[in-house]
Amino acid sequence: MIQKKAYKPQLQARQTLPTAQTAAATLAFPMLPSLGVGTLDSYISYVNRVPMLSAAEELHLAQEFRRTENVDAAKTLVLSHLRLVVSVARQYLGYGIPHADLIQEGNIGLMKAVKRYDPNQGARLVSYAIHWIKAEIHEYILKNWRLVKVATTKAQRKLFFNLRSNKPTLAALTPNEVEALAKALDVKGSDVKEMEMRFAGGDVALEGDDTDDESAYAPIQWLADNSQEPTEMMAAAATDALHGPQLDQALMALDERSRNIVQSRWLAMDADGNGTKTLHDLASEYGISAERVRQIETAALKKMRSLLQTEAA
Repeated sequence: MIQKKAYKPQLQARQTLPTAQTAAATLAFPMLPSLGVGTLDSYISYVNRVPMLSAAEELHLAQEFRRTENVDAAKTLVLSHLRLVVSVARQYLGYGIPHADLIQEGNIGLMKAVKRYDPNQGARLVSYAIHWIKAEIHEYILKNWRLVKVATTKAQRKLFFNLRSNKPTLAALTPNEVEALAKALDVKGSDVKEMEMRFAGGDVALEGDDTDDESAYAPIQWLADNSQEPTEMMAAAATDALHGPQLDQALMALDERSRNIVQSRWLAMDADGNGTKTLHDLASEYGISAERVRQIETAALKKMRSLLQTEAA
């Protein structure tokens, strides 16, 4: 028993211990703050305290991850570049997206970059990762900035992220400014004008708010009223006719018991829109079974439907 207890911890250590350089780099990182009580400021403070990797350490970890898929090596590469994500995400605060959301999307891009990074190409990870970080942030902004997607083509995406920063003033662009921006961004002048219009417009709720202000209005109030459209009026008139004299004539064509059953089941409605009498109620009233009441009702409705169709023709 003594030998087994002494041997087991050694076996576990060999199974979980990473390589010497990976372990040293990982243990050098400060402890991640608790996600339950942490704030954005504490997170940024943490990533700024994570030590940077030297070129040799980064090369070794990247090669080890590509060779063995060592998760600890990938973790070290990601943690050492979190401050880069915070810096890049800060550049997109002007789009009204929370900084924490931008950082979260940028971290996804960073992890994708680490997974695809090839250290044998001679470039540092920071140069490779910045493309993936920006790509994820761009995609997130385009999906969440407006209810309606404002940029779908490559040219529109390029304009979306460059037009605002390249505008000389906050005023509307002049024809000369449109031409200059189109030339600088290598796009069409019509695309510049269209994107400027999209920036100027905002999302408007169709239903409006829930206030009781009588002066408030919403776009849904501008929609056309089809109640006066000729075909709608003809259909309404036909329905009224069926519900009026023609319906009375069809009812009068039934015998007294059948008429009373139909009226009690379909035409005498309570506050909830249900018939006031059930099949069992009528069965007790006439001294017959509920199934017999249902048969009489079915036959009466069939006869009325035939009479109404004849009148409509």
